[in-house]
Amino acid sequence: MDWKSHRIETLLEQALIEDQAVSDSTTHLTVDPNLRATATILARQEMVVCGLGSVPQFLEIFARLDKRPQAKTRFEVTNNPEIFDGVRVREGEVLAIIRHNAQVLLSCERVILNLMQHLSGIATLTRQYVDAIHGTHAHVLDTRKTVPGLRMLEKYAVLSGGGTNHRLDLASGILIKNNHISLGGGISKALTQALKNRHKGQRVQVEVRTPQELEEALEFGAEAVLLDNMTPAETQRSVARIRQFTEGKPERWIPTEASGGIVLQNIRAYAETGVDFISVGALTHSAKAADISMRIEAEPS
Repeated sequence: MDWKSHRIETLLEQALIEDQAVSDSTTHLTVDPNLRATATILARQEMVVCGLGSVPQFLEIFARLDKRPQAKTRFEVTNNPEIFDGVRVREGEVLAIIRHNAQVLLSCERVILNLMQHLSGIATLTRQYVDAIHGTHAHVLDTRKTVPGLRMLEKYAVLSGGGTNHRLDLASGILIKNNHISLGGGISKALTQALKNRHKGQRVQVEVRTPQELEEALEFGAEAVLLDNMTPAETQRSVARIRQFTEGKPERWIPTEASGGIVLQNIRAYAETGVDFISVGALTHSAKAADISMRIEAEPS
């Protein structure tokens, strides 16, 4: 993740502006503007860490937004070289230590923690799904069910947890879903139009829910198939049918994806059907924030 990219910097800056971090009335009125402090970021549960790179970036952006001299003072962020995004840590481990002006640390505390807790929660949940299908052929995919404005960071958190990103946005690939099929005149018509008019390099994937829809998708040239809301047994039969259809035609390999109603308790059963990918919207829309705290203490004068 390039935390200094314009897109990410803008997102982090807006988070500080939303919280009016440079106008923190309580901190300005109660804390000596010249006091330096040490902030320790702690994991309060076992988790997969994500978002460490945002910490120095938040502090640099804060310094640009705040005109007071203390905001521009030197800061230092250190962490164990063995702890970085994607690493599993134990409860009580120190994720990072920050030495900076006390007012700045207090004003940035909540925004830093909010982002790290959210991203680490996604990474932690993703790792649970990935661990659940360990040893199988399948890969865990995310979806576009993300918080508006945070998609790039949330998908980065999925990668940190060992998952795989699906398309980033609607322009990144062609996925003909149920509503496209209904409004586009059926699978054959929608698929034919997509194959004919797509941009170079775009693969056309079709969502199917029944054996009949699968046969139509295969007949009219689907290049990838999403098996939607099927049971593990139905998924297994569909995967076998697709492999039979492409047997002896290596150039016609058709990736398979299972989706819909898949949770930690049943993902292993889907993975054992031979499907290539399993998409799970819960990775981003239902991940519980990880428990992370920041302890701030004044440095000796």
